[in-house]
Amino acid sequence: MFGKRICESCRTSDYEEALNYFAFRINQRRETKIYGTRPSRTFREAATKYLNTKEKASIRCDAIQLEMLDPFIGDLPLNSVHMGTLQGFIEMRQKQGVKKRTINYALQVVRHILNLASGEWMDEHGMTWLASAPKIKLFREDDKRPPYPLSWEEQSRLFEALPNYLVKMALFAVNTGCQEQEICHLQWEWETMVPELDTSFFIVPGEVVKNDHDRLVVLNHVAKQVIEEMRGVHPVYVFTYKGKGLRNMNNTSWQRARASVGLRQVRIHDLKHTFGRRLRAAGISFEDRQDLLGHKSDRITTHYSMAELASLIDAANTVCEQKSRKSHALVVLKQHFNFNLSRQVSGIR
Repeated sequence: MFGKRICESCRTSDYEEALNYFAFRINQRRETKIYGTRPSRTFREAATKYLNTKEKASIRCDAIQLEMLDPFIGDLPLNSVHMGTLQGFIEMRQKQGVKKRTINYALQVVRHILNLASGEWMDEHGMTWLASAPKIKLFREDDKRPPYPLSWEEQSRLFEALPNYLVKMALFAVNTGCQEQEICHLQWEWETMVPELDTSFFIVPGEVVKNDHDRLVVLNHVAKQVIEEMRGVHPVYVFTYKGKGLRNMNNTSWQRARASVGLRQVRIHDLKHTFGRRLRAAGISFEDRQDLLGHKSDRITTHYSMAELASLIDAANTVCEQKSRKSHALVVLKQHFNFNLSRQVSGIR
């Protein structure tokens, strides 16, 4: 057709249906070439293009969401995907009891793909895949569970129940404030040695970081010890399991461990909250907490003088157990005032 072959699956084993589909595609190509009609593409085609071209640490999570969405909108033309056609998926997830934040994650993936299709993806005729993207409205996340920073006693119980490789990753998390994906993808080539301070730090590239900005990871005494224990174990990744990189920390071993010690409510992200809460309890300034936690700010957070790095290392060291155990436990006591008082007091001792 117009000097180009049509090479694609008809998605049927019936000969007559295949011929009809072939005729449809020829006519579609003809209308596009002669009349400038935009070809119709399914959401599944767009999702496939997105997964094949996107470089992002969360791409596996996006793929899981798209797999669940496929039965509902996969066969639909892109211009037929909107809040109405997404309602079946939304109702299914609501019946499964998932949080609105989880539903919003899937809707954000759909919205992003539709925006790419209408604004960036061009075909051989210079036309975008979609004329305009519909408005995908997100839910107000009023059912979010509040953060659960660990007390020292809870941390001890949980870590004792974890397998060794997860202990090291969790210990690194509560001493650096790194996200789960940042830890799982942490690579040796991102490490920068600082002989003047007798330490090193990591610069995690933006494609791995949730806010898409390069992130400085400062090592306190505990995090530095973890890094030294992992040095030489794997040529690429800092944290591994049976010689291979890890996709996530929230696996069966994590879930089994937290259940065994009565801490089912603790999520991987609560390790980051624990680090942040201990920094605040130690009196670390808001700006330094932002830098240590990898939060987005107006400052250039990957360019520091030697004095500034030394100051951040000192700040990170304030959350080491021997220096801040008492003050942090008092903060936890005030936050979780509905907990049994005797249980909190025992955590201070």
